[in-house]
Amino acid sequence: MSHEHTPGLFIRGFTPPLKLADYKLVAFDMDSTLINIECVDEIAEAAGRKAEVAAITEAAMRGEIADYKESLRRRVALLKGVPEQALHTVYSHHLQLNPGVERFVQACRAAGLATLLVSGGFTFFSERIRTRLQLDEARANVLELADGALTGRLVDQPWGDIVDGDEKRRTVLEACARLGIAPTQAIAVGDGANDLPMMAAVGLSIAYHPKPAVQERAMISITRGGLDRALDLFDGLS
Repeated sequence: MSHEHTPGLFIRGFTPPLKLADYKLVAFDMDSTLINIECVDEIAEAAGRKAEVAAITEAAMRGEIADYKESLRRRVALLKGVPEQALHTVYSHHLQLNPGVERFVQACRAAGLATLLVSGGFTFFSERIRTRLQLDEARANVLELADGALTGRLVDQPWGDIVDGDEKRRTVLEACARLGIAPTQAIAVGDGANDLPMMAAVGLSIAYHPKPAVQERAMISITRGGLDRALDLFDGLS
């Protein structure tokens, strides 16, 4: 059972303060967590299919569509024919970092944590966000392009074709093993149902403006304000 620490900040299963330096890795979801949009929905607007795609996105993030991979393939198929320029427009005109993200990431980096972005979104955006926030590593899905337009398909990667909840968990555990740390020394930050597997695998889970099913299970849930509100629960960082 969680309780409200201060308005819009819920904690579950521990008593603050924590020490940020006790953790060695922080893994972030991207869409609606680090950034203010679901990129697939915004790309769909260029195809005149935003409402159709957004409805699938919302159902998937609430956990109503059990097969995330299938839901993403359905959405990407609806993007066929969208010009590559639309991706640049989404990034430059619609995408913003969520409040408190830069401060939270900087605090993690200053405390010595490795930083990982693991997203069910697309590398076009994740690589730009990785560079912008100076994150160590990013993994996301690759949109296939041909003749300057989206084909409606994703490109297979060595680890598979789609980053879903299971792949997010595997990526975080893989990073822990590479760093030589226990999963309990990792933090996972997300908002939707496909973030729950990685959030359950680590020592601290943070939900940012989460879907109800995620708020019910996260150790820290932020429902008002910026991501940096989580720092209020760490010793010496409030």
